[in-house]
Amino acid sequence: MEKRNVIIIGAAGRDFHNFNTYYRGNEAYNVVAFTAAQIPDIAGRRYPPELAGRLYPQGIPIFVQADLPQLIADLDVADCAFSYSDVPYQYVMSLSAIVQAAGASYVLLGPKDTQLESTKPLITVGAVRTGCGKSQTSRRIIEILMAKGLKVVAVRHPMPYGDLVAQRVQRFATVDDLALHNCTVEEMEEYEPHVVRGNVIYAGVDYEAILRAAENDPDGCDVILWDGGNNDFPFYKSDLAVTVVDPHRPGHELRYYPGEVTLRMADVVVINKIDSADFAGIDAVRHSIALVNPRAIVIDAASTLDVENPSLIKGKMVLAVEDGPTLTHGEMKIGAAVVAARKFGAAGFVDPRKYTVGKLTDTFRTYPDIGILLPAMGYGEQQLRDLEATINRTECDTVVIGTPIDLSRIIKINKPVTRVNYSLQEIGHPNFVGVLEDFVLKHGLG
Repeated sequence: MEKRNVIIIGAAGRDFHNFNTYYRGNEAYNVVAFTAAQIPDIAGRRYPPELAGRLYPQGIPIFVQADLPQLIADLDVADCAFSYSDVPYQYVMSLSAIVQAAGASYVLLGPKDTQLESTKPLITVGAVRTGCGKSQTSRRIIEILMAKGLKVVAVRHPMPYGDLVAQRVQRFATVDDLALHNCTVEEMEEYEPHVVRGNVIYAGVDYEAILRAAENDPDGCDVILWDGGNNDFPFYKSDLAVTVVDPHRPGHELRYYPGEVTLRMADVVVINKIDSADFAGIDAVRHSIALVNPRAIVIDAASTLDVENPSLIKGKMVLAVEDGPTLTHGEMKIGAAVVAARKFGAAGFVDPRKYTVGKLTDTFRTYPDIGILLPAMGYGEQQLRDLEATINRTECDTVVIGTPIDLSRIIKINKPVTRVNYSLQEIGHPNFVGVLEDFVLKHGLG
């Protein structure tokens, strides 16, 4: 039978996983290219032969997504597999029209073809959009399990923006490991909160190898926790699936791919940010949950803030620096820094747009609706330097940092800085203490 030529449409994450689990050793297909979107500067590389396997001794080239119609024609492509996340349904089907108009079929691979099974009890945490609060939910679950004396090893959704061979399996146990693996700001935002709390986290490219390494971690492993990215559904089969929804973006839980998939798959749904959302938004997401997943346990939660030095906010003109992806493809208009600045009496917000340089200027051009917030973009060294220069050029009294990491550890800021830390706090019952008690008993972990 003649092989079908395939392009995997991706963004340096789910695309590589779909290749590894479904296409890599599959003699029925010939993957001729990846395309790249969402993340800057990831096209122009190759998926290396060391990871691509015996069928691909030259590796696989990665092109920009804009070239897709021409690639379909030039490479005689039969199938295009859409393989990234946090995009509206209109976008998904518009891309389908581009693919089909060029003559190819449009493919969405599902869990049965891509999920891996663990030998350990496994909890997954996902969300319906970027920026709902997956990471703080993951940390809350880990804290409860660690308090029971259990060894929890986290595995993070991929962010392989550098040397893919070197990033095949990455283990982070200390802050020093972040520098060892040349992490971007976006990676540090996900890994650092775990290691400072004393649990190990893995990430990388080959999630079969990562899972086996996590199960056999040298410090021990009783439970695996999948800490998802964007609104993707998990790479691993789950024994307890948790999905976080955001009442600041009501309705998005039913309009973005594959966020609705994670909502429908959930055993537990967390309505986060109840403390800062309005009643209409909370009621809307509650209705959506009841509509598509009435069997789910629903946990109400607040995203509680802890500001290091509130005196630097009160009465000051502040620059709010927020998690980058939450503002860009997550489309959020506020984050922890904005909420904290309002709560602690800031005089106002300084618009950073007239102070941006280099790649930060490009970010605002690509995402013009960000508004008067500064996304902490740091996918590469130049972008990090541009972030530093933009902050230092901005005429403000205080920089309020709402990212999960200490930015002042990796860039030099020439004005007063205060950080905002945030954590998940359940409101009433049900809560994670009860849910995890049942989980521990069910899997004989007590």
